[in-house]
Amino acid sequence: MKARLDGRAVAVMTLLCLIWGIQQVSVKLAIADGLPPALQAGLRSLIATLLLLAWIFWREGAGGLWRLLRRDRSLGPGIVMALLFGGEFLLLYAGLTRTPASRAVLFLYTAPFFVALGVHFLVPEERLGLREAAGLVLAFAGIAIAFADGLRHAAAGANTGDLMVTVAASMWAAVTVMVKAVKGLHGVSAAKILFYQLAGSIPILLGAAILQGEASALIHAGAIAYASLAYQSVIVAFASYLAWFWLIGLYPAGRLAAFSFLTPLFGMIAGIVVLHEPASIFLVVALAAVAAGLYLVNGRSGRRVAHLSGEMTNG
Repeated sequence: MKARLDGRAVAVMTLLCLIWGIQQVSVKLAIADGLPPALQAGLRSLIATLLLLAWIFWREGAGGLWRLLRRDRSLGPGIVMALLFGGEFLLLYAGLTRTPASRAVLFLYTAPFFVALGVHFLVPEERLGLREAAGLVLAFAGIAIAFADGLRHAAAGANTGDLMVTVAASMWAAVTVMVKAVKGLHGVSAAKILFYQLAGSIPILLGAAILQGEASALIHAGAIAYASLAYQSVIVAFASYLAWFWLIGLYPAGRLAAFSFLTPLFGMIAGIVVLHEPASIFLVVALAAVAAGLYLVNGRSGRRVAHLSGEMTNG
């Protein structure tokens, strides 16, 4: 385990934040092209699960699949994680039908604060130092500044979407805290934790899609919808998650998690460029605040950030 982030880690993490930031825009593009939210989320989990199983079989053979699928003490917590993950994406995708992507990504990235609150009470040995905590607050303040103008001029009904996305963020945070706080998940491989979330959410999401009559959209959705779905499934839910787990195996996950604050900025830029959502003159100030926050978190004189090794950015 390296104590600090080197150039490779910074470059890969920045690329991952870009990938995750575009995710919200791709969801809205798919919805606009005829692929409803619950169906879209369910297909995303299904495709990513199949890719994960294929990847494990390619790397480890049948033995790897057996280790992944065999029942152990993690099953109970894994089911709870699946319920949280499924509920998170139901709320997130539905929320994106009610609020702009550039607003939704702000509320989704309140998750690190829910994580910090959870580990404060449940994993007391993994608290952030004062310098790192100040850096996280400053970085999030930059995000809030970037969206301040949009928040003051919220579109009708957007507040409901904002609330749905915020609850989704709290569910994402709960999954993160579980990995560190629940003994049944200690020592469980990253692949199995990812499998619980992806595979376990399939019946929840596709079941909701069927109940809402969304299944017929499979025939009528356009090419943009399926291109967006491929991006979400292959690039985001499969490849980027594996890259994230690879990074947290080599570097302090708390320091890596600080880069998650770049994701909303990339998401806002993507919303402006692709969806023509309103631009904000506060962007430069926000970028400066985020840069300063990252410096505080990863500065040479700062204490080593606690390893929130279960955290996974899925925005």
